[in-house]
Amino acid sequence: MHDGTALVTGAAGGIGEAVVRALAAEGVAVAAVDANAEALNQLVKELSEAGHRVRGFVVDVTSSAEVDRAVERAERELGPIRYLVNAAGVLRVGTGASLTDADWDTTFAVNATGVFHVSRAVANRMIPRGCGAIVTLASNAARTPRWNMAAYAASKAAASSFTKCLGLELAQHGIRCNVVAPGSTDTPMLTSLWEGGDALRVSIEGAPETFRVGIPMGRLARPADVADAVMFLLSDRAAHITLQDLTVDGGAALGN
Repeated sequence: MHDGTALVTGAAGGIGEAVVRALAAEGVAVAAVDANAEALNQLVKELSEAGHRVRGFVVDVTSSAEVDRAVERAERELGPIRYLVNAAGVLRVGTGASLTDADWDTTFAVNATGVFHVSRAVANRMIPRGCGAIVTLASNAARTPRWNMAAYAASKAAASSFTKCLGLELAQHGIRCNVVAPGSTDTPMLTSLWEGGDALRVSIEGAPETFRVGIPMGRLARPADVADAVMFLLSDRAAHITLQDLTVDGGAALGN
């Protein structure tokens, strides 16, 4: 990958952390953004002590003012942002009829509006430079209905559509925008849903009572599996790929 700076949201854990580690290993300077100050500082300390150029930015992506300040500071401290990965996300479960206003509002504020805030701030700096790559982490649930996940699925569908529309508008400036849609991945977000020792088996084998098939590959994704897809789409190997949605779910959505 080119020398330059990457900004990654949701950087302190799960897929976002895996992306930060992969970028740092490639020698890219990373602005690691997360609302969890303790976990973020621990990650930044570890990577900095290993010789990587990583800075932490404690930011609430639902605040456009915080986002704008962080992007300005990241470029001042690390250099022009060439890569953006929108990995921040929250999950509120419940049937569509039982979700509260707060469940819905919080889910969309982070998963959709947060993507808008960060992408807008970074894109407006990429445009004059005529280059850049943006990847948004969505979900296979954005295209495949999932029981108890109406708010999450809808917010990820919104983020996916926004990213593709943005990519259409930014193509003339040499900026590519793509989506990576993970399925069940071994992260705290997934394991927080598990109840009982049978949960892993159910995740892999499926649950007919909620109309969910299993994972044909027979295992959960690792965060690094998803990070590899992100790294490909950021790289020059994907130089003619934009407006695409790459699903990384072991076949769980049956190619949908």
